[in-house]
Amino acid sequence: MSMNKDYDAGQLKLAVLIDADNTQAPITEGLLAEVAKYGVASVKRIYGDWTTNNLKHWKERLLEYAIQPIQQFSYTTGKNATDSAMIIDAMDLLYTEKLDGFCIVSSDSDFTRLAARMREAGKLVLGFGERKTPKPFVAACDKFIYTEILREPVEEETSSKDEPKRKPAAQDLKIDKKLKALLGDAVEDSADESGWAYLGPVGQYVANRQPDFDPRNYGYRKLAELIKSCGWFDVEERSSPTDTGKQIYIRKRPGR
Repeated sequence: MSMNKDYDAGQLKLAVLIDADNTQAPITEGLLAEVAKYGVASVKRIYGDWTTNNLKHWKERLLEYAIQPIQQFSYTTGKNATDSAMIIDAMDLLYTEKLDGFCIVSSDSDFTRLAARMREAGKLVLGFGERKTPKPFVAACDKFIYTEILREPVEEETSSKDEPKRKPAAQDLKIDKKLKALLGDAVEDSADESGWAYLGPVGQYVANRQPDFDPRNYGYRKLAELIKSCGWFDVEERSSPTDTGKQIYIRKRPGR
């Protein structure tokens, strides 16, 4: 299912399913804040063997964020029973609950087929995992968010709110050929006859083509900030005919 489907984002009912064995507890606040951008977390479950000490760092967060722990014993050494429990629960929820989407929180490739199956059923699938997450799982989701960037709000609490976030040097962006090609293709696909493209369709093209793209991976909060910093495009801010805000248009620079 494409991210451009007509949804009222504030009303989406989502299930958040967390693989405790492959997820770090400090991301909890950032994770749920990210989920809230897409809809309401109607179901929040976390899976693991709670009889062991390995998951003790999670326990105090379960009450704080009203996440339901699901006990899954490790029946056999080397076999991940947690993954199987999550997959079974997800399929049960698919058929028994009126949900609009699923948030799968894990860095494990075992959830690749589950994500694909949910999309086949017309559900929005958001993936959350570390940068080590295998590409097939990333590609199977509508959108994939790396959990490393979800720790940032916690870090910012100890610094000044007015202090700018550290961004990669301009030369670092300019040598990223993959990023340059992705953004260039997005602008060309969305541009009018004069070569100018409205930022909205550019962002949609990028999201459809590369589920794990996020300007925060490069140190920028918004796509517009990233585009202005990379130096590959001309940028114009135009008055909107319908409101007081500005609309951003971009065009590839000659020779870029």
